[in-house]
Amino acid sequence: MENIKKDTRMNMEKCIKNFSILINKLRTDRASPDLIKDLSIEYYGKKILLHNISNIIVEDSRTLRINTFDKNTNKEIEKAIMNSNLGLNPISVGGIIRVPIPPLTEERRKNLIKILYQKSEKSKICIRMVRKNSNNIIKNLIKNKSIGKNEEKKYINEIQILTDFYIKEIDNLKKIKEKSLFHI
Repeated sequence: MENIKKDTRMNMEKCIKNFSILINKLRTDRASPDLIKDLSIEYYGKKILLHNISNIIVEDSRTLRINTFDKNTNKEIEKAIMNSNLGLNPISVGGIIRVPIPPLTEERRKNLIKILYQKSEKSKICIRMVRKNSNNIIKNLIKNKSIGKNEEKKYINEIQILTDFYIKEIDNLKKIKEKSLFHI
């Protein structure tokens, strides 16, 4: 039973980690390498993540600077940033690409909040699926008569407590991100 709880906790933490990664990509008014580091770039016929072929540096609170390892990729990087639906327009000067972060409009903020809520719901569904899988394992144990009815109720309750905890964690992360999106 401890292994089931341990696996459940580990899988729910993966859902939280993935949610955290997703919301870090939602743009606020501050420059962050997380905004663009996972963009796919065409690199000699292969798709490669931007952070694997460059250094992304926060130049100031509203500008990212990209120093590429291979200057021949600058055009591809600029194209990927413009096509990313992030509302960013890179500027190439010399061998350096600068990405100014424009201030968010009210409409864009509302759109980002919608996206945030959608991502939080998907993450909650992920956690509920982990709960469902754990409960199915417990129900199989009762079918095989490995555990009794009282143990089943106890373990299902413990799994539900974990579920509630991780769903609250998603809500807390969502509130923090929502506050940062509306911070001017």
